[in-house]
Amino acid sequence: DAQRSGDFMVEPEDKPPPKLQTADWPLLLKNHNQLNIRTNHYTPLQFGCSPLKRNIHDYVRTGFINLDKPANPSSHEVVAWLRRILKVEKTGHSGTLDPKVTGCLIVCVERATRLVKSQQSAGKEYVCIVRLHSAIENELKLARAIETLTGALFQRPPLISAVKRQLRVRTIYQSKLLEFDEEKRLGVFWVSCEAGTYIRTLCVHLGLLLGVGGQMQELRRVRSGIMSENENLVTMHDVLDAQYQLDHHKDESYLRRVISPLEKLLVSHKRIILKDSAVNAICYGAKILLPGVLRYEDGIELNQEIVIITTKGEAICLAIALMTTAVISTCDHGIVAKIKRVIMERDTYPRKWGLGPKASLKKSMIKQGLLGKYGKPNDKTPKDYLEGNPDFSLPGSGIIVKTLEAEQDIAVAIKVLTKKESKEKKKEEKAKKKEVKEKKKKAKKLKVGDSESSPEKKKKKKDKSEKKEKKKKKEVEE
Repeated sequence: DAQRSGDFMVEPEDKPPPKLQTADWPLLLKNHNQLNIRTNHYTPLQFGCSPLKRNIHDYVRTGFINLDKPANPSSHEVVAWLRRILKVEKTGHSGTLDPKVTGCLIVCVERATRLVKSQQSAGKEYVCIVRLHSAIENELKLARAIETLTGALFQRPPLISAVKRQLRVRTIYQSKLLEFDEEKRLGVFWVSCEAGTYIRTLCVHLGLLLGVGGQMQELRRVRSGIMSENENLVTMHDVLDAQYQLDHHKDESYLRRVISPLEKLLVSHKRIILKDSAVNAICYGAKILLPGVLRYEDGIELNQEIVIITTKGEAICLAIALMTTAVISTCDHGIVAKIKRVIMERDTYPRKWGLGPKASLKKSMIKQGLLGKYGKPNDKTPKDYLEGNPDFSLPGSGIIVKTLEAEQDIAVAIKVLTKKESKEKKKEEKAKKKEVKEKKKKAKKLKVGDSESSPEKKKKKKDKSEKKEKKKKKEVEE
């Protein structure tokens, strides 16, 4: 209640801040005074609010329910009922439970469904009742068997399952026997395991290990990810009653107790606090750069999943760290993290990019025609601007063109070279054509010369001419 009523925010300061007791601050701002300070100076914006102080419409659509799933209905049925009760369009759950299984089922509403995948892969804890098919010597034998079934185990899903029955490896982190009834041959044990582990299969393996056979009798999930059954667990009736109070009596306090803000799921993540002016740019997919960072947590490692938050404790996005804590503390610029999933709605904070002195100068120069349509230099661009803003995208392996004259000289030189190359190519082509023509002429002359010089052909011609003359003489005599 104290967290809901108070205003919590990281204030901008020029002096080192006094020691604050922030252990009681809500959600992602808890113990924020222990974070490393990169800078205390920023311009606070009157937008956004603490997650606990959102209006009821936004509060419901950016929250989740730690539901105590009842036995018999499937997880999808339960989630569909909640969608109808809360009058929302989208809901999702983290980690499906079999119809007969009860316990923690995290149901995310609207915007919080973006965290479903990260919660599905989180670890789970169960309390299970196993029935042995025949009697065993004592309780110790069962306890030892349960403790031996830890670590990486081979599992094949049961005959009745929602996934393909393929052999796969699942890790059991820890397990222990809680109680055993020798007369009824029922054992109660607790197990902490990886997501996707089938406890039904584990009970069958336990029976095989004991040599008596066994099967699962009853199962309850006591923890899903960061949420356990001791932390704000609610039933379907609680949700229905809370929504009824809001609809008929305009009392939203019950619904605020039933639904928790999505930031509660991210408490275990390493945090980076961002300036208010950089928030909306991140929502539009901009890179998370170092100048926008106010504070950062110890122990950030490379490729670790972290959460980026505002000064009011709102989650902006999940990101993959590209810098460690040590690198962030020693660098002045660079990309801090790569966005994995944006959580915050766009335009919750105002757009603040393109309003700095350089961007404003660039816009005015584009209007005056001193720069191109997309801010690139042209013939009218002043030399002073080019000297202060060199174009690093030009080819030349690191050569920086500092003035317009140098650029023009290079352009002229390139044109001259291209003209020379084109002229040389044309000359070469003409020379080749001439050579081909000369070769053809020579070949023709050689053919003609060969026909004239051959003595056999001359004799044949003479013989033909003589025959013609003889024929003419005979015709005349006749």
